[in-house]
Amino acid sequence: MATANGDNSNLMSQGGGAPVSKNTATGFRKAERRKAKLRLGLVGSAGSGKTYSALLVAGGIGGRIALIDTENGSGDLYAGMKGIPEYDVCTLAAPYTVQKYLEAIKDAEGAGYDVIIIDSLSHAWAGDGGLLDQQGKIADSGRGNSYTAWRQITPLHNKLVEAMLTSPCHIIATMRAKTEYVLETNDKGKQTPKKVGMAPVQREGMDYEFTVVFDLDANHNATPSKDRTATFDGQIFTPSVKTGQALKKWLESGVDAPEPERATEPIPKATSQPAPQPSKQKATLSPRASAIWKQYVAQYGKDAAKGKAVAAVPGKGASDWTDADLDTLETALYEDANVASLKEKGFGNGPESPFSDDSPASDENGKVA
Repeated sequence: MATANGDNSNLMSQGGGAPVSKNTATGFRKAERRKAKLRLGLVGSAGSGKTYSALLVAGGIGGRIALIDTENGSGDLYAGMKGIPEYDVCTLAAPYTVQKYLEAIKDAEGAGYDVIIIDSLSHAWAGDGGLLDQQGKIADSGRGNSYTAWRQITPLHNKLVEAMLTSPCHIIATMRAKTEYVLETNDKGKQTPKKVGMAPVQREGMDYEFTVVFDLDANHNATPSKDRTATFDGQIFTPSVKTGQALKKWLESGVDAPEPERATEPIPKATSQPAPQPSKQKATLSPRASAIWKQYVAQYGKDAAKGKAVAAVPGKGASDWTDADLDTLETALYEDANVASLKEKGFGNGPESPFSDDSPASDENGKVA
């Protein structure tokens, strides 16, 4: 088979001599089943067994297990239980900023863990200091309205999604559930709400990012609401170590994925021309960096703002700030502003957590109470 321009040079023989076409001009190649890492979402209300199920599935996959715990230390409660594998815990406390999640994921990857359990991913969205909380505070501060505030929040959400999707580890994320409704027209022509099931307490569409999503009920039974593996279609079951083993079998059934190609820049040739002199033009900040710097000046005053910025991102000037540095600066600013606001209102660090087992999972808008 020839390409559109009549060139047969990119036809290769593979395996038993079957031709494989690769169009180097467009980057297309023959589709093939490749080994993959697990991206599993577990959605359920309080008491449905999200953490317990996550640990059992992780045990079936095997290897070292890291659990990122935002549930007030509940991740330690399962240690030593019959059937539960050994695992290590990293506890996150409020505010539940995306930066904390990113750092915990990075630490787990660097430590060589095979499976990362994020328990729970809902706090990053609807918890104290989560993305919904930050969006509301930005809108209330006068730095934007409720619509334009998403311009600062959406990139943070995308960073968290990217970190999970590109991780070299298997990812299992638990999410709290909320009741989902749609409006339907009844026989009298009026719009009435109709319950259509459960949805995760996370940004709408988060379930699209996972390979498999299990909805857990009060009896700890799992129903797959999404299953790209086709392993659990139509089944209702209790997650166990065997669930993890079945997922592992599917994940490892393909060929090894190739190493990503690294672009190499050509070495410049020696020249007798004089070396370019450094520009005397003053470095300019990106729009986002400039906006954050103005927020620091407004919050602390010009003299103190520089010290606060250096403390948050030591050893760097403003012109050297990366996207990760800007995330850190925003987080530090948010935390200071939140503490100041609480002190003004006379509040302390109350013992009651909005994420205790006795608290409701969320309201109808997905905002954790």
